[in-house]
Amino acid sequence: MNDDVKQKNRRLLRTLALVALIMFGFGYALVPLYDVLCDITGLNGKVESTAAKEVIDAIDKNREITVEFMTSLNEATPMVFRSEIPKVKVHPGEYVTVNFYAENKTDKVMVAQAIPSISPGLAAEYFKKTECFCFTEQTFKAREAKVMPVRFAVDPAIPEQYKTITLAYTFFDNTEKSVKK
Repeated sequence: MNDDVKQKNRRLLRTLALVALIMFGFGYALVPLYDVLCDITGLNGKVESTAAKEVIDAIDKNREITVEFMTSLNEATPMVFRSEIPKVKVHPGEYVTVNFYAENKTDKVMVAQAIPSISPGLAAEYFKKTECFCFTEQTFKAREAKVMPVRFAVDPAIPEQYKTITLAYTFFDNTEKSVKK
């Protein structure tokens, strides 16, 4: 090969290595960037993972908001999981308790964690949970069933445009991860 071709190949190699390095850096930074974007825009309905303090607000009896409950399981989670009621109508400021049912379908101890999300995402800041099974991992004995409560209120400051809020939970089997701790 002549020197001109070798020089072009080296330049191409450096360019490709730089592009690969930039792509790796972008991929590494994607999760924190996504979290910041979700916090700024209210996308993805991320909710607080700690209990809110139960504060008695004035209940707005002139408004009603429908809160729907959706449950799902990660594909590798051998459980039954559902809410005892599909939806409830609440007045903003009113505290409500809804029970969820979960059952371990295996003959082994299972550690599972429910991850919540709220839709529409911007309504998440007005949804205050004082008690929730999602705050901690749940340990289920073999074939054990549990009734788990969620206690919440919708902040009376919620804008008028919100008539329906969907609270969704996905249960994940964390047994292997918890055993390694």
